[in-house]
Amino acid sequence: MAKKSKKLPLAYKPIGFALGWTSGTVAGMAFQKTWKIVRHEDDAPDALDRDRKWGEILLAAAIQGAIFAVVRSAVDRAGAKAIERSTGTWPVPDKGGRD
Repeated sequence: MAKKSKKLPLAYKPIGFALGWTSGTVAGMAFQKTWKIVRHEDDAPDALDRDRKWGEILLAAAIQGAIFAVVRSAVDRAGAKAIERSTGTWPVPDKGGRD
């Protein structure tokens, strides 16, 4: 059983990558919809947009960061739980966490 738990994190890497990509896409869509609700605009401000004020840019960054963190954590956790249910082993070492 020890070999299985040592090799599983390596095998989980491609799954984790796919989950990360998916969560980024979902978070991006959620942010666009949220921004449209918050500011009634289709496009969120970019940090280098000359016509936007600091407050708008920082608000957009804070909302985007919160959404990305929540979605990524939810997807990571759901993926890890699915691996644990199917293999009986948690997909990362006991210390856990991201690299």
